[in-house]
Amino acid sequence: MSFLKKTMGATALGGLMAAALLSGNVAYAQTAEFKPKQAGDFLIRGRVLGVVPDEDITSNTLPGEGNVDNDVIPELDFSYFVTDNIAFELIAGTSKHDVTWNTGSANVDLGSVRLLPPTLTAQYHFMPESRWSPYVGAGINYTIFYDEKRGGSQSISYDDSFGYAFQAGFDYAISGAWSLNFDVKKIFLNTDVTTNVGGTTYKADADLDPWLFGIGVGYRF
Repeated sequence: MSFLKKTMGATALGGLMAAALLSGNVAYAQTAEFKPKQAGDFLIRGRVLGVVPDEDITSNTLPGEGNVDNDVIPELDFSYFVTDNIAFELIAGTSKHDVTWNTGSANVDLGSVRLLPPTLTAQYHFMPESRWSPYVGAGINYTIFYDEKRGGSQSISYDDSFGYAFQAGFDYAISGAWSLNFDVKKIFLNTDVTTNVGGTTYKADADLDPWLFGIGVGYRF
């Protein structure tokens, strides 16, 4: 239920943002000239990104489970089109998440942590010559955990790790080389967490597996 609420909240935010952007541009875009996607294009986008962890954090030595909150961040991504249909995309952004541990009878504050998750995907763009061009992609991710705050614990640390990612989205041409973009990614991300609470060291296995809901504007060179 908590994940459903998180996802619905992020989706609602994305929907409102999309409506605001589209309402002011769709009528104009229907008649304006636009640049079709083609081999050799370099695309840069600025997005607003909702980061929604789908976490499963458990420990063999500590009862209960861990929880990680959502974040909304700015993000940049860069794509290069090898052919009219195939492109490679690299995203750059960093998020901050508060972490708690629910023992069943109390919530333990485990502070916060920042994530830097560069993700590279290979994409297939359908209908590159059309104004509305959807795409799908898959790739790899490496997440760096930094700026850990220990909260109520004596210490806490997270292991950096590799993961993999899937995505789907679409570009909608506005005018010339400009376009609107909506993108959804699922990153499969696991980390080992070590914390000291009350003088005792505990270890936890954390599947964070965040959804990334993004909306923004792109420009192709």
